[in-house]
Amino acid sequence: MPFVLVTGGAGYIGSHTVTQLLNDNYKVIVLDNFTNSSETSLKRVVDITNKQPIIIKGDVTDINILNSIFKNYNVDSVVHFAGLKSVKESSVSPNLYYKNNIYGSVCLLESMVNFSINNLIFSSSATVYGEEANIPYIETMKLGTPSSPYGFSKLVVEKIISDTVEANDNLQAINLRYFNPIGAHKSGKIGEDPSGTPNNLLPYISQVAIKKIKRLNIYGNDYPTHDGTCRRDYLHVMDLADGHIAALKFIQSKKDVGVEAFNLGTGNAYSVLEIVNKFKSVTGIDIPFKFSARRDGDLSEFWADSKKAKEVLGWSCKRSLDEMIEDTWRWQLKNPNGFKKND
Repeated sequence: MPFVLVTGGAGYIGSHTVTQLLNDNYKVIVLDNFTNSSETSLKRVVDITNKQPIIIKGDVTDINILNSIFKNYNVDSVVHFAGLKSVKESSVSPNLYYKNNIYGSVCLLESMVNFSINNLIFSSSATVYGEEANIPYIETMKLGTPSSPYGFSKLVVEKIISDTVEANDNLQAINLRYFNPIGAHKSGKIGEDPSGTPNNLLPYISQVAIKKIKRLNIYGNDYPTHDGTCRRDYLHVMDLADGHIAALKFIQSKKDVGVEAFNLGTGNAYSVLEIVNKFKSVTGIDIPFKFSARRDGDLSEFWADSKKAKEVLGWSCKRSLDEMIEDTWRWQLKNPNGFKKND
């Protein structure tokens, strides 16, 4: 069986996807520079699956490493997560995001073409629909103007992929546009491990719950929503991992996919205050919070229409919001300092 290369496979979504790939008996190579991830996450993946991926420390912007992997291993597919993902950080350091996310993808595609690696699954984002898009987002919509350099980098990479596929008859790609992954593996061994103060809502709430952070900052309470706070489509990270497997199986079974895009989401949106209240109802822990000014790049609300993924890939979300919070909380309790104490 050929290998699947997973770039950024030690990260939050990457490690859960690697777990599911190994459980599904895929042979996996992980390429990660461990800038925003931990080698411990992959040790935990081995503990969960009793299977060992090949792990290569390196950067996706290093085409020599990519060429070496494709030269030395029989790889037929790539799942591409590697890249930076903080909306806030991208507004402060946009060129960092353009270099890592865009140039890294250019290097990957160039190497794939040179070695005739023809199947690509790209970790894209719902932000490519832009600020002007109507809700819910549907794949047939014209892509818009993303609200941050992070989102713009995803849009540009999708365009680069499309152009590269058009220029190379055998290359085919799937862009997975997803929303707000939360939760963790049921074992509590792997989960989201943000550096410093979390940018994402549920890890922030969890760290408030264990009193690592004094209180939750809710950015904006004057959005045009029912309670004034932002609404998002949250999905369990394990459902998201299963979506990558479904996309991979689909593209490996075809020869004429070209470029396809799929939304991965629940189709339901929850506000920040609804998540705070649900966390309390699930865990019994009250979360102190204060309202702060809006953050640059935040949209008031968006959610997915994921009918296409269900019809074409046979994929849909199976885990509830209660499970997302239960699994997050189990991970947080077992790993109050994330992976750091084990590094």
